[in-house]
Amino acid sequence: MGGPAVVSAAGGQGYAHLINNAKPWWKNTRMIKLNLCICLLLITSTTNGYDGSMMNGLQSLPQWNQAFGYPSGGKLGLLAAIQNIGSVAAYPFSPYVSDGLGRRAAVILGATIMCIATVLQTASHSVGMFIGARFLIGFGLTFAAAAAPVLITEIAYPTQRGPATSLYNTLWCVDLLARSSPRATFGTFHLPTSWSWRIPSAIQALPSVIQVFMVWFVPESPRWLCSKGREEQALHVLAYYHANGNRTDPLVEYEFEEIRAAIRFDREVAANVGWSSFFKTPGNRRRLRIMIAIAVFSQWSGNNLIAYYMNKIFNAIGITDPTTQLLINGCLNIYNFIIAIIASLLCDKIGRRPLFVASTIGMFVFWVLQTACFALYSEHGNLVAAHTFIAMMFLFYTFYAIAFTPLIVVYTVEILPFPLRAKGFTIFNLALSLSLIFNQYINPIALSHLGWKYYIVYVCWLAFEVCFIFRFLIETKNRTLEETAALFDGEDTADHLAEHAAVNAGLSDSQSDQEKASEHIKEEVIVA
Repeated sequence: MGGPAVVSAAGGQGYAHLINNAKPWWKNTRMIKLNLCICLLLITSTTNGYDGSMMNGLQSLPQWNQAFGYPSGGKLGLLAAIQNIGSVAAYPFSPYVSDGLGRRAAVILGATIMCIATVLQTASHSVGMFIGARFLIGFGLTFAAAAAPVLITEIAYPTQRGPATSLYNTLWCVDLLARSSPRATFGTFHLPTSWSWRIPSAIQALPSVIQVFMVWFVPESPRWLCSKGREEQALHVLAYYHANGNRTDPLVEYEFEEIRAAIRFDREVAANVGWSSFFKTPGNRRRLRIMIAIAVFSQWSGNNLIAYYMNKIFNAIGITDPTTQLLINGCLNIYNFIIAIIASLLCDKIGRRPLFVASTIGMFVFWVLQTACFALYSEHGNLVAAHTFIAMMFLFYTFYAIAFTPLIVVYTVEILPFPLRAKGFTIFNLALSLSLIFNQYINPIALSHLGWKYYIVYVCWLAFEVCFIFRFLIETKNRTLEETAALFDGEDTADHLAEHAAVNAGLSDSQSDQEKASEHIKEEVIVA
């Protein structure tokens, strides 16, 4: 390990020569410990991922339908959407908890609320109680889900940050528990009592129970510690996990100084800390546009029409056996999980932009083919078209899973500067939840009235997604967290921030370089 920090406008990986590749991470005890902590945070997403699969499974259970009066239309939409309504209700509070009390405290608070809510959901004896419990699950989930991916991004080793954060949303969609959800409903399907749906409901608490007892061992974000003036603790966290406790390690010094420079840049020079900041500069407006777009696209690409109302689609194409529906649902979840994991691990090699572009084009092509198959069966009763529809559904999800499952969280978090990271991620989650709520209300109504013709709406929308992603999404791979965020304010800003960190870490040639870097940073704000 050695050599100066090289800052390249093309690559932007100012820390490249500071990475110690002497031995792989799995032979480093403290790196193993750090990655176990990250795994503990990753399971936050399983509550939401499990919920989607659980609701699909419950709709196929006669016992659940009988207990709640065979819900359909608007009532079914409310039962599915109420958790997201609860999430929206917590958004005004979650960034202040995360920024004020810390990322770790927000995760603990959210997990505790979800444990209580899941007990109420499992014990429900009326529709009102079931709805109230699901609202509370969503409310608690917001606190944990707003802080966990941010904490992952802020504590991960630089070369592992992209894949580690990408895995977060991968587990949201199809985690081990999410994959076991259709199996749980399938396994309890033949129970004659209400435990056929209460058992899957109780399993939803498992991730939160684990976190309540174990998250105390996770380190706090060094960026949050620096922002609170606790720089000694921040340096300790960086050194302990990234350099086996060596505080003078060049990588640790570089990271530490870059974090300090970025926080100073936003506070003292840009005053870039309030909600209105998202509208004040061209860079922040670009961030806002992309954040909202990928949040909406992740829910309005047709995927939720399949995810939450799969049984109704199956009924429409002639697959009416509940057992068959549950098995296809489980197989699709497992398949999506595998594809998303592979994409997560390759995101730093292939890049964010190529994956997003390929994803939107592939989804458009196979949604068009799904629409054609749905129409042929609906109009002519063509059984071959119905079976082909299932294959097209799997291929559609292949392309959805390579980008919109693993990348939307990591891309959103890494383009935001530290003072706006919690607030920006809240805006992202709000846009995601609102679009999901809209879909959950509209989809069952539109599908029942329009049938296969409703698929044409998504054909048009997916065409728009292809154009937007190709025009506006920029590449962010192989940069530090601070450099990636600064990239939206101009390439020079990212380069000068990296140079400023290198100077302060003693990795540059002269003090005059430090003064020059500092002046350049100030000039960038005036231009912005």
